[in-house]
Amino acid sequence: MLISRRELLKTTALGTTSLALTPSFNHLQAAPGNTTGGVPHRFVFIRKSNGNLTTQFGLPSFSSEELKKHEEKQPFELDLAKHELPDWLKALDGNKDNMTILHGISMAVSGGGHYSYSGCMGAYKAGRDILSNIKWATVDFELAKLFPSPFGHVEMSLAVPHGRDHRTGIVSGYSAPAARQRNYCYADPMTAYQELFKSVINTNEAASDDALLDYLREQESHRLKGLDGDERLKISDQIDSLQAIRDRNTKVASLGDKIKQHLPEIDPVHAGGGEDATLPQKQAAFTDIIVAALASGLTNVVTYTIDDLGTDITSLPENQQKTSIHQIGHGGQIAGAAKMRDAIKTHHVKQVTTLVTKLKAIPEGNGTMFDNTSIIYMPETGAGHHGPDTEAPMVLLTGKNSKLDIAGRYIRLPFHGTEGHKTLSNWYTTLLNAYGNPIEHYGDLDLTMQRNRMEQTGAIQQFVV
Repeated sequence: MLISRRELLKTTALGTTSLALTPSFNHLQAAPGNTTGGVPHRFVFIRKSNGNLTTQFGLPSFSSEELKKHEEKQPFELDLAKHELPDWLKALDGNKDNMTILHGISMAVSGGGHYSYSGCMGAYKAGRDILSNIKWATVDFELAKLFPSPFGHVEMSLAVPHGRDHRTGIVSGYSAPAARQRNYCYADPMTAYQELFKSVINTNEAASDDALLDYLREQESHRLKGLDGDERLKISDQIDSLQAIRDRNTKVASLGDKIKQHLPEIDPVHAGGGEDATLPQKQAAFTDIIVAALASGLTNVVTYTIDDLGTDITSLPENQQKTSIHQIGHGGQIAGAAKMRDAIKTHHVKQVTTLVTKLKAIPEGNGTMFDNTSIIYMPETGAGHHGPDTEAPMVLLTGKNSKLDIAGRYIRLPFHGTEGHKTLSNWYTTLLNAYGNPIEHYGDLDLTMQRNRMEQTGAIQQFVV
């Protein structure tokens, strides 16, 4: 669903849209988590489609014994500094000390298939993008509560649902601030740029938005008269949410100098939704916006769907057959499917490298912004186009102030259904526990682990500092 900014404000205030604009500001009342010298930790989740083939996450410098363990899915660890990275990962070669290649985390709790919708961020099966399938707040929103910021959680997406060629503006997202609540997201770089930074690039529009919010709050307040029970509570919540957005705008305005300092330059090709922009241009623009939003203090948590099965990849220079991500997933339908998979990931890793490089160049405290940042590059659906969801290889980049003891290593955990296996729920519990949320277990339980009567709750203790 595409909706304009002003209509989004109006319809959300009147309760006629399912996009969760207002619950997105619940974090404003949350207590901060564990900070280092008063500096928040930051998280960038990068979601990709089509799974991550485990064969493409092996290291070319494996010994015969290590290769055997990798192919048989046996647990082991290696020092990345002593090994060669796959070609598609080599842009990050200079960042091995901060890198983790993580194998063995299963996604059966969220499911494989073409899409996971909100599931891969919430560790539950979401099925089709239906509100009733959203069980609780996704992990990115939970982390945003621990490190409050004016925008809290920010979502961006280059996903293109079935039957559409292009998405622009503010659209429905995949993350969720609460049960049965769908987040909104920015579907093109120019919209993200104009919305996140409008306090300095379009002060007149920002002032107009504030006036609209004040008007809507006044109108909703009038509606309270004569109401009681659930209806009164609903309207009261809307009023509180409108005030929270107004308060957010005030906080954003106070960051004006910092926003100007880090304001990105956006190529004019992205104007009007950027229909003429290539996919690499869109990805590069979103990367610059993510860096600027983090550096200026607008947000500490970003979730970025860098592609899905509908994302147009015909503008990638390697795509001579003008094929699609969906066709690549089926492999046998086109020649060179594995090479195209690597090419797609190479473009993704280029953006990860840019994120790391730019954050390392921004001073913060006794180090850099990257010292207080975690980047998680993960598949949406597991280890392939239709799964399997028994494993989901990931790449992580973590700064020196990370609360996790994982950096610089290739880690393969016990395989799904075996003793010591860790699920997506365990992984998210680990993140939350490490950064200040003592939740006993986040996410659904794995049915295979339950049937085998294996322990599966809690954090991955070997990862926690």
